[in-house]
Amino acid sequence: MTMMSRGRFVSTYVPKTIDTSHIDLTADLQELVERLAENSHDHWAQKRLDEGWRYGPKRNDAEKEHPDLVPYSELSESEKEYDRKTVVEALKAIMALGYDVKRR
Repeated sequence: MTMMSRGRFVSTYVPKTIDTSHIDLTADLQELVERLAENSHDHWAQKRLDEGWRYGPKRNDAEKEHPDLVPYSELSESEKEYDRKTVVEALKAIMALGYDVKRR
């Protein structure tokens, strides 16, 4: 929901995340994080490529160029960490909701 304030919209949205503070990932799941982070990056990159984006040294929305359209292994450590954090929170949320994540 949004409200008007002095001609601008002000959001009243308050995110409600799943509490994952009590969840620790096992060493086995930590290994999975890196593989899923790479997969997440590849999905993102494929979507951009399908939309006509290509590699460029600087992000340029008008020209559809992005510096992260490279293999995961070539990303900066900070970019990899962004993907890792997304995966870690998803895994922790799955576990906090009562699901088991284990290798067959």
